[in-house]
Amino acid sequence: MGKPLAECLNDIFNRLLEHFGALHWWPADSPFEVVVGAILTQNTNWRNVERAIAALKAEVPLTVDNLLRIERLRLEALIRPAGFFRQKAERLQLFSAHLMNHHAGDLSAMLAGPLFEVRDELLLCKGVGPETADSILLYAGGRSSFVVDAYTRRLFGRLGLLRGQESYDQIRQLFMTHLPHNSDLFNEYHALIVEQCKQYCRTKPLCSDCSLQGFCVAYLNGDFS
Repeated sequence: MGKPLAECLNDIFNRLLEHFGALHWWPADSPFEVVVGAILTQNTNWRNVERAIAALKAEVPLTVDNLLRIERLRLEALIRPAGFFRQKAERLQLFSAHLMNHHAGDLSAMLAGPLFEVRDELLLCKGVGPETADSILLYAGGRSSFVVDAYTRRLFGRLGLLRGQESYDQIRQLFMTHLPHNSDLFNEYHALIVEQCKQYCRTKPLCSDCSLQGFCVAYLNGDFS
């Protein structure tokens, strides 16, 4: 792009924000609901997660205590729309048990320590990988921890800012290094990336109406129609 990376990232953000407006992600009634959603959304789409969360909330208020009390088979049935329901039921209850045993069930206390320490603790929880950990930190804790997902790789690979071989942490560090550490910015940027890839930068991209044409190496090289 011929510009410093920080300027490129800022320009991309501003173009996406101008096109889509503020998206106010993550939709949830409580920080703990964000955690539940972050675990349920693994390997599925958000529509399925919404169905699972709605079923859970129709059964009991969504709290740490209630997730620990509910019978495993019942929990599996409620979250079945999210897929991998046995695995995810186990992970939800293990996370809830960790939260109760180590932080008296207080999610805000768990997420309040030094960022790298909290992130490491999250990563020790079964089924919590880097993307889930960063989602919990950013959206449940309001911490400045950038979330990377498959959409991030796709979009910024096509824009020419990634080569395609980078690890999760390398991509995360690119954003953490070149953007101001502001949770609102990270929140909105990730939401805009997701929306851009849902609407335009699809597996088979819709380049003709894309607001990032002027930034996109793949488009400028004629790789996509």
